[in-house]
Amino acid sequence: MSVVVVATITPRPDAVDAVREALLAAVPQVHAEPGCERYALHEADGVFVMVERWESRDALKVHGKAEALTTLGAAIGDKLAAPLDVRYLAAVPAGDPEKGAI
Repeated sequence: MSVVVVATITPRPDAVDAVREALLAAVPQVHAEPGCERYALHEADGVFVMVERWESRDALKVHGKAEALTTLGAAIGDKLAAPLDVRYLAAVPAGDPEKGAI
């Protein structure tokens, strides 16, 4: 069963561009990781939201230790205004199966 993750990254105002660059560099590497079904970056008002879907909890565990994520963490760790907000979600099927799930 797929695992959906929503991670909110809030950079300091003076570090938005640097955090964006680090995120953009990480995305293609994460897309190549085994089990990555979705890894989509969004931005609003200088805050970044990553919507992810992994084929399993095991794939997500591997991602957590993968080079792309460890490099990203090192690049943005001192540039954040708040701790990462990472939420692991369970689907609640509703409506059209194609439109009602990520």
